[in-house]
Amino acid sequence: MTLPYPKIPPDIISFGPFKLRWYGVMYLVGYFVGYRLALSRIRRGASVLTQQQLDTLVAYLVVGMLIGARLIYVFVYDFPEFRAHPWRAFAIWTGGLSFHGAIVGMACAIALFAHRHRVPTLAITDIVAFCGAPGLFFGRIGNFINGELYGRPSNVPWAMIFPTDPLRVPRHPSQLYEALAEGVVLFLVLWLLDRRARARGWYWDGLLTGAFLVGYALLRFLLEFTRQPDAQLGFIVFGKFSMGQLLSTIMLLVGIVVLATSRYRGSKNVPTTASQ
Repeated sequence: MTLPYPKIPPDIISFGPFKLRWYGVMYLVGYFVGYRLALSRIRRGASVLTQQQLDTLVAYLVVGMLIGARLIYVFVYDFPEFRAHPWRAFAIWTGGLSFHGAIVGMACAIALFAHRHRVPTLAITDIVAFCGAPGLFFGRIGNFINGELYGRPSNVPWAMIFPTDPLRVPRHPSQLYEALAEGVVLFLVLWLLDRRARARGWYWDGLLTGAFLVGYALLRFLLEFTRQPDAQLGFIVFGKFSMGQLLSTIMLLVGIVVLATSRYRGSKNVPTTASQ
């Protein structure tokens, strides 16, 4: 028994060479939701940014995310393929973006923005972590519509047969697991943490950043056990763990370091308005 996979055409609109794909639209929706959340925090005084600075930051983040996500995917996940066909590295509309790479790219973009605008780096990463979490939901829905990043073979009642799967066997809809865990559960955890920390006076710059990194890493590591490893990589650590789990372990360690060092330094000028 399986659930039928909803056959959604990847293109919303196709007019000659122009194609509007669900994959790209989901990313745009994610950015829009994140922008509105950030804007609401600015208006409540819970952000060090102005609206004009936020608009500039979004442009930095879009560029940083795309470059980082694509570069890590190209060089870590499928380098032999792109070395043989280097022009394919620019075809991001076909899929192939690494979230861990997106984090690296956005971190670089934030560091550059913070330096140019003279604002605390961790204060910005806190905003991005909190407001960007819901975007993960839409990104994973885009993966699901694309029929990519599907799960391992399974006999659970909600297993699906993905049209892009050459084996045509029932699999975990792992994209939906990740959408709920990373985009909903993680956001709620960050929201509650932000609200309680500000209300009780123990919020510090870097708290949400570290919590996001640790929370995402743990959720991603666990959900990787339901996700099919990349065919070109397979299980790369002890024959049991995937590249995603290796990168998540690194991300977890970075998150712990961020929490520890930022808490030690503390912050004396943090807005205390709770998120709503």
